[in-house]
Amino acid sequence: MSGPLSGVKVVELASIGPIPFCGMVLSDMGCDVVRVDKLADAAFADPSRAPGTVLDRGRRSIAVDLKSDAGREIVLRLVDEADVLIEGYRPGVSERLGVGPDDCRARNPRLVYGRMTGWGREGPLADRAGHDIDYIAVAGALSAFGKAGGPPVPPLNVVGDFGGGGLLLAYGIACALVEASRSGQGQVVDAAMVDGTAMLMAPFYAARQIGFWSDERGTNMLDTGSPYYDTYECSDGQYVAVGAIEPQFYAELLDGLGLDPAALPNRDDREQWEALRAVFTATFRTRTRDAWAEVFADRDACVAPVLSLAEAPEHPHNVARSTFVEVDGVLHPAPAPRLDRTPGALAVKACYAGQHTDDVLRELKYGDAEIAELRTGAVVA
Repeated sequence: MSGPLSGVKVVELASIGPIPFCGMVLSDMGCDVVRVDKLADAAFADPSRAPGTVLDRGRRSIAVDLKSDAGREIVLRLVDEADVLIEGYRPGVSERLGVGPDDCRARNPRLVYGRMTGWGREGPLADRAGHDIDYIAVAGALSAFGKAGGPPVPPLNVVGDFGGGGLLLAYGIACALVEASRSGQGQVVDAAMVDGTAMLMAPFYAARQIGFWSDERGTNMLDTGSPYYDTYECSDGQYVAVGAIEPQFYAELLDGLGLDPAALPNRDDREQWEALRAVFTATFRTRTRDAWAEVFADRDACVAPVLSLAEAPEHPHNVARSTFVEVDGVLHPAPAPRLDRTPGALAVKACYAGQHTDDVLRELKYGDAEIAELRTGAVVA
């Protein structure tokens, strides 16, 4: 294992969305992550598909019945040797299973216990179900995505699950590990997607309070309200992204489009934005996306082609930076951010549920007879 977190042992209680993302980024930075999967997931695991599940990379997996005493003991033995545990259950579930913070830290006081929820662990919504779209709605973020006059458009589940969720949890864990190295004591990291999303929106809450941002969707400078920060359709039905905010970049944009600034509506007058957008719309439709990309390739105009998931890995800039890497025929976004002395790396291939059960049990000092008994008793798979 390489990376700045090399040597850090993590127990991941399997979940969806932000927890596997957190486990992935921790593994990328060198953590030794053991994922505790459910027996049912192991029963339906397809080893042939496992390498393609990029989000599951960097782990080993053990499948355990956590509702059994013997299964709970296996997890607690993992905790004995671990630095971190991460879980994404609803409030109270890990306590009922006997693997809550008090149970685990009684075995290992240095353990950093990372908890991921949508609503947080208290408040009137704490026990309610939800998904990314709900959390970012209540945090105020969803209202800002979409065109003027149209409905809010969810930005996939990037903002809540991954940015305001899994990445925030990983950050909190890194902070707690630094503190534990000084105090010798672990602590609970309580990460909630609604909190993380609200934090990501801090610049926009600031802008609103100083009169720079309107709650009316699609009317602001950065939400497609302004014609110089928007996407435009080209002659082939593909799109380019334009972010020419600063005057010097805007001048380069007009020059590349072959437009005379003196003949255009005033970009600083909001009343003229739609007239200016109409000019840009008509102009961009005269060429293909790739033709415009070539026009702006050597210009600081903040213009870029809108690439699909299939196209992005082949873009020359991404190729030059190895932003995507291929491992045994599977394409992965590379670990990020990049460290010059202890860089992260793709530690191991993606695993399937229960793949490493015997190996992990042997590391925990279970003998072959004990492992056979656990399997016969449906404690592990």
